[in-house]
Amino acid sequence: MTDSGVAIVDKPADWTSHDVVAKVRRLAGTRKVGHAGTLDPMATGVLVLGIGKGTKLLGHLALTEKEYAGTVRLGATTNTDDAEGEETSRTDAGGVAEEDARRAAAALTGEIMQIPPQVSAIKVNGRRAYKSARAGESVELKARPATVSEFAVDAVRREGPFLDLDVRITCSSGTYIRALARDMGEALGVGGHLTRLRRTRVGPYGLERARTLEQLAEEFTSVPLSQAVAAAFPVRVLSEDEARKVAHGNRIAPSTLGAGPIGLFAPDGEVVALAEDRPGYSKPIVVFAGA
Repeated sequence: MTDSGVAIVDKPADWTSHDVVAKVRRLAGTRKVGHAGTLDPMATGVLVLGIGKGTKLLGHLALTEKEYAGTVRLGATTNTDDAEGEETSRTDAGGVAEEDARRAAAALTGEIMQIPPQVSAIKVNGRRAYKSARAGESVELKARPATVSEFAVDAVRREGPFLDLDVRITCSSGTYIRALARDMGEALGVGGHLTRLRRTRVGPYGLERARTLEQLAEEFTSVPLSQAVAAAFPVRVLSEDEARKVAHGNRIAPSTLGAGPIGLFAPDGEVVALAEDRPGYSKPIVVFAGA
């Protein structure tokens, strides 16, 4: 069995995130594997997996900033807002200038409200939206806040009636890149959808750290738990007494590192817990020691 930690996988196209988890369970020799944020089957790139105690990190790593590279096709819409779906409309995008596309991207940068795609995992009245969509039902999805730090257009290509844009996006967790493509096309009056998506970074983990499933099959490698926590969160080194208290879930004095999460480490460098600072104390929210 592989030691606890984090595996950074370069997800292949046409695999679900669950498919990757199932494969890594076999490679790592443990059932205790989970992922920090899904990727659609069409998408490739960074998928962060928790191994063993590393699964306790996943909910916190999932909240970190993400980067993507992709292609938006202007001039057609689909029922999934990406190339996996059926085309629902087509409008010649020949009149859309490159400057128009860049202005539309700029308008979708910053703090925005975004309506998720109809084919998404969001629950409406207790049912996943994608299940309703597959049953031919349209559901009303409420707009959700998202932060898009960067929406850059790197290249523009004319493909018959279409305008293809190679884009780079940095955004908060929960942002739908498909919805950005849809909304850009709608703003320009020609419709749009996503034809390519590659996630290039999740928090501190970029493609340079990622390994393909073939590489992991040859030699399974992962980031040790202590290194994974130190890379993703502020680090606080505890005294022996503080480490013992935290290992039992007890509070200790606060730090000066902000609200958290903060990685708490024993004097020997082993991670003990993640904590959040409150007025007057620091409270463990995930304990690794002895678990």
